[in-house]
Amino acid sequence: MKVRVVCRKVYDYIRYDLREIAFPSSLPDPPHIQKRPKLTWRDNLFILKKATRLYCASWVRDIGPDLRPDDYAKDNEANGEAKTTSSAQEKEPSVVEDLAVAARGGMETLRPALQRVYMTRASAYRDALKSFIQGYQEGVQQVMEKKEESKTQSEGNAPKKST
Repeated sequence: MKVRVVCRKVYDYIRYDLREIAFPSSLPDPPHIQKRPKLTWRDNLFILKKATRLYCASWVRDIGPDLRPDDYAKDNEANGEAKTTSSAQEKEPSVVEDLAVAARGGMETLRPALQRVYMTRASAYRDALKSFIQGYQEGVQQVMEKKEESKTQSEGNAPKKST
C-alpha cells in the first residue's frame, strides 16, 4: 500500500510539478480575453507564402539594374530605346544600391562597402568642421580688428592733457 502511494506521488510530481519547475508557465490570461483558435496547416502555409512574397518584394524594390538587369532591359525595350552600356556607366549607383548589392554578396563584400560609407561621411564631417573653424577664425579676426580700430580712434579723438 505504501509503495503505491509513493509511486503515485512521484508520478504526480513528475507529471505536474517538475514540468512547471523546468518550464514555468506564464500568468493566466484575464477572463475577458478570448483565445484565438489555432490555425490549420492550410492557413499556416498561406501565411508563410504571403510573408515570403512580401519579403522577396521588399528586396527587389528600387535596388537597381545590378540585381534585376532583365527587368531594366525590358523597360528600355518597351520605351523603344536600345540597350546601351554607356548610360549605365554614366550613372554611378547610389549608396543604397551599393549596399544592397554588397549585402547580397555576404559579409566579405559588405564590410568594405560600409567602410567606404563611413569614410565618406567622416571626410564630409571633417571638411565641414574645417570650414566652420576657418569661418569662426575669420569672424574673430574681424571683431579684433574692429576693436583695435575703435581703440585707435578713441585714443586719437581724446584731447591730450599737458602738464
